[in-house]
Amino acid sequence: MSKALKLAVVGHTNVGKTSLLRTLTRDIGFGEVSHRPSTTRHVEGARLSVDGEALLELYDTPGLEDAIALLDYLDQLDRPGERLDGPARLARFMEGSEARQRFEQEAKVLRQLQASDAGLYVIDAREPVLAKYRDELNVLAMCGRPLLPVLNFVASANHREDDWREALARLGLHALVRFDSVAPPLDGERRLYESLSLMHEKSRPQLQRLIDDHEAQRVARHRSAKRLIAELLIDCAACRRSVANQGELEKSAIGELRNEVRQREQRCVEALLRLYAFRREDARADDLPLLDGRWGDDLFNPETIKQLGIRLGGGAAAGAAAGAGVDLLVGGLTLGTAALAGALLGGGAQTLRNYGSRLKGKLQGQRELTVDDAVLRLLALRQQHLLQALDLRGHAAVEAVRLDALQDSQWREGKLPGALRVARARPEWSSLNPGARLDQVERQEQVERLAKEIDAG
Repeated sequence: MSKALKLAVVGHTNVGKTSLLRTLTRDIGFGEVSHRPSTTRHVEGARLSVDGEALLELYDTPGLEDAIALLDYLDQLDRPGERLDGPARLARFMEGSEARQRFEQEAKVLRQLQASDAGLYVIDAREPVLAKYRDELNVLAMCGRPLLPVLNFVASANHREDDWREALARLGLHALVRFDSVAPPLDGERRLYESLSLMHEKSRPQLQRLIDDHEAQRVARHRSAKRLIAELLIDCAACRRSVANQGELEKSAIGELRNEVRQREQRCVEALLRLYAFRREDARADDLPLLDGRWGDDLFNPETIKQLGIRLGGGAAAGAAAGAGVDLLVGGLTLGTAALAGALLGGGAQTLRNYGSRLKGKLQGQRELTVDDAVLRLLALRQQHLLQALDLRGHAAVEAVRLDALQDSQWREGKLPGALRVARARPEWSSLNPGARLDQVERQEQVERLAKEIDAG
């Protein structure tokens, strides 16, 4: 079994060291992330494993606070006639009282880097290149360990990446990694581990296993997310309610159906957040707000549907119900009762199973409530918005998810996927209906088919 690579994460105070570790470990609870300086006051560790084998040990360290003074102090440690190298100079520093008093925080960092195989020097790329950062790198170089600079927060509009590249090159550090712990690039971890493998050749096999495992997890996570969305859409498309042709009863039934659809969507939202290891409160949208952990009432607001470019359905028997996102159907067909009965009987047993209850309801003066196509489109867009945001979100993010417009003409204007049209006639496929049969093979096939048609990228 290979030995795990030990990696110290070092840098100035408040540059995002803990944030980087949260994103690499996908652990929103690791350490403490805030805008206050010097949040980390001691060394914390995390371990990345594949199939039970530890491949990488990561150590979060306190921020370097006074490297300028420390470098001056270290330069004075040589005795007359001596010229100590970096490790020997640090060894003498560690033996003295200043390592336990004035430079206690810096000593913790240097001890951990010396005990590690390599270090990540995290840089807030939004900061100007100052003398204190150059002195930090000079002090860290005395540990005699490979050091890989990580440019953090490069997704910010006011980053100074070019300045940092030039400064690092002047110090002989030509290899670096661009990263953003709040909005990491899709290939950010792969690039980081590949750069490390060039600096620490012995650890290449472990790092390649991490790269492969990360990619496999990403693909599996995305596939599971699309299936969760497909299940939601099938549930809502197949949902059906019968109600007597009376105004107050219809109004009450419409309200109940709307609430059930909202709750079903919220369960999907929470499942997606769990799948991506985020918190329930991490999802929010300006035009689709979350109120007390629930998506807002805009789901059934005709204006919201119009703003997203979705056409309201025109086949409903009652325009008010359609505007509320619910189809109010009288039997579902315009044929007379006798002609309808003949058509159903001519269609055979399968047709009777699918439409017999609707014919019976029509003969008894019942109407049916189903979820309008426009709402199915809106549900699909909302969940794909969320999935896209989660794919690009780092676990160090402290702001709630903000959703940008998703350009998807299929869900706005095109035909609904065939799986949803099939589900319309299969009320037993919806968990929102009594007597649901969710384990039917055909239902599972349609869920998989629909999941393949969902694209959040």
